[in-house]
Amino acid sequence: MPVYEYECPACKKVFEVQQRMSDDPIKTCKDCGGEVKKLVSMSSFHLKGGGWYSDGYSSKSTNDTTKKTKPAKETATPPCKGGEGGSCKNCPASS
Repeated sequence: MPVYEYECPACKKVFEVQQRMSDDPIKTCKDCGGEVKKLVSMSSFHLKGGGWYSDGYSSKSTNDTTKKTKPAKETATPPCKGGEGGSCKNCPASS
């Protein structure tokens, strides 16, 4: 069950509440009765162990993406100008 963090501007209290995702947000402070606002907190999500992260995205991966690649070859073929009669059949750029 997720933990949500709330703050009451009236009494300056910050508190956490375990709630279902389908539950309505808390609207009033249980201490002073003031209106509370829901805070955005850092997630506690942490990748551990093997799996997709260590296999494909880790810096220790065997598929090193820092390897240099060869630049694409330039072609000497002129750009298409519409060909004869608007057809590209004999255009050198179509091959």
